[in-house]
Amino acid sequence: MRSSTVEQLQNTSTALRDALAQQDWQAVGQLDLQCRQAVDSAMADPQQQNDELRERMQELLDLYRELVSVCQGEQQRIAGELRQINQFKKSAKVYQMFG
Repeated sequence: MRSSTVEQLQNTSTALRDALAQQDWQAVGQLDLQCRQAVDSAMADPQQQNDELRERMQELLDLYRELVSVCQGEQQRIAGELRQINQFKKSAKVYQMFG
């Protein structure tokens, strides 16, 4: 395994974690693609896998679990905001009818 592949995994993972912490969803999308490419590169030569690679892959898996959890929370928050907006619209229509 070229150490550059492991370094690429680590660097991309670190950047993804930072983007997640900042809730920079555009960067998360771009870094997700880079992570997939780094994993593909790492898996290209399975005989060269080592402990460091396994550790990086486990860290990436943990990060993606966190990412999914944060995204689900964000989705629920946005859905709540949309429900509230719809309620306000309905209330405004009723007010206009009787106002």
